[in-house]
Amino acid sequence: MDFDFRILIVLLPILAAGGWAISRIAPVAVKQIQAFLAK
Repeated sequence: MDFDFRILIVLLPILAAGGWAISRIAPVAVKQIQAFLAK
């Protein structure tokens, strides 16, 4: 099984940006969901 590392090089920055965005947005989203459910 031959893996093409060019795919990894392309996906790595996208995955890193996605992980950073999720880590920034998740706490705010949880607060909003809790506030919505508390109504």
